[in-house]
Amino acid sequence: MLLGVHHAAIICSNYEQSKFFYTQILGLSIIAEHYREARQSWKLDLGMPDGSQIELFSFQDAPARPSYPEAQGLRHLAFKVENLDTVVAHLKQSGVAVEPIRVDEYTGKRFTFFSDPDDLPLELYEL
Repeated sequence: MLLGVHHAAIICSNYEQSKFFYTQILGLSIIAEHYREARQSWKLDLGMPDGSQIELFSFQDAPARPSYPEAQGLRHLAFKVENLDTVVAHLKQSGVAVEPIRVDEYTGKRFTFFSDPDDLPLELYEL
């Protein structure tokens, strides 16, 4: 019935800062960018190599997401990577704080966490 994840939507507090983070640091490609006058909001469609997308929205006065302590709802967004060490090094060179690499006790795969400019928890999961 379900074929995969098409997109995840993220509301940011600073559109330009988040646009830079997702396109320049994480390397996502811009599919489309629209300013929606009626909502005074940007909508940026970002693509990943596997065809999945992230929609980045800006809404005035949107409340902050409670990430810590963890709250009910979507916990984090995980990205699959081929070489975790290479991506972690790139993030650190870009000034992004990255947690120590851990090993998934069930799959034996390596992973780590970092945050976007709004402290949204993001994960890197090595294939």
